[in-house]
Amino acid sequence: MTKAELTSKVAKSTGLDPQDVLQVIEGIMETIKGSLAKGDNVYLRGFGTFQLKKRAEKTARNISKNTAVIVPEHNIPFFKPCEEFKDDVSGLKK
Repeated sequence: MTKAELTSKVAKSTGLDPQDVLQVIEGIMETIKGSLAKGDNVYLRGFGTFQLKKRAEKTARNISKNTAVIVPEHNIPFFKPCEEFKDDVSGLKK
């Protein structure tokens, strides 16, 4: 599903203007990105958590030049769904 499809479905189900829904969706995404950029997790009860994972520094290989490359320590964003979300998606309702 694309952002446009999501906007359309939410607009139909809520009766709101699609442009207003699009602004809300984009606002939510910007807020989540901003919070993660500051190092804060985002908890959405009944949905899941947006968190950061710290990747340690490592040595990688540049195969085309056959040289070693140091990949510095960095953060990776990830989404951890709540149990209810996982059960709904997997079809295992409790």
